[in-house]
Amino acid sequence: MDDFVYLDEEHFRWNLGEFEKEKPEEKALDIPEQFMEQIRLCSVYHGVPLPSVLFDSTGTKKIAALASYIIEALEDGRVLVIDELDSSLHFKLTRAIAAMFNNELNRSAQLIFTVHDINLLDCKKLFRKEQIWFIDKDQAGVYLYSLADFTALKGVRDNSDILSKYQKGIFGAVPEPELIKSLLDLDIHTGNQGE
Repeated sequence: MDDFVYLDEEHFRWNLGEFEKEKPEEKALDIPEQFMEQIRLCSVYHGVPLPSVLFDSTGTKKIAALASYIIEALEDGRVLVIDELDSSLHFKLTRAIAAMFNNELNRSAQLIFTVHDINLLDCKKLFRKEQIWFIDKDQAGVYLYSLADFTALKGVRDNSDILSKYQKGIFGAVPEPELIKSLLDLDIHTGNQGE
């Protein structure tokens, strides 16, 4: 991909053929303005603009959608909240986005995000302990707690291998593999045979 561009509507020709002649008078069949904005955003591949919504991967669409919010937050010193930042993005892109907010050049913008990518559990280069929070749940409730709660007395120092300790379950907040078995049991009890 070389670039992103917005093209005017006249660049798109809608060939609806016979459907156009028989189209009922219903507003629901009109192309909404917001959808037209999505169609107008094009990715340029080797000089050829193609509608992003039709041709780009989910990750490329996500970066295009997030870019203006990220830039605006950094420029205006705003708080940006993103659920599942890592969804459909390469881990290097997720890390780069976090690093833009978490460096000495940024004085006032803040990024609050959720991820499932445990590679971001990096207290040596990317985050401080108090910037990493976990969410755990059980039948009694949902718990939110900071990595900073795990002190040197609990075997967690600033130079600890946080990723390894997380994988061993030391911090909790690890999904229960029994969920798969429960789903399979549910499928058997409902009579579905995996059709």
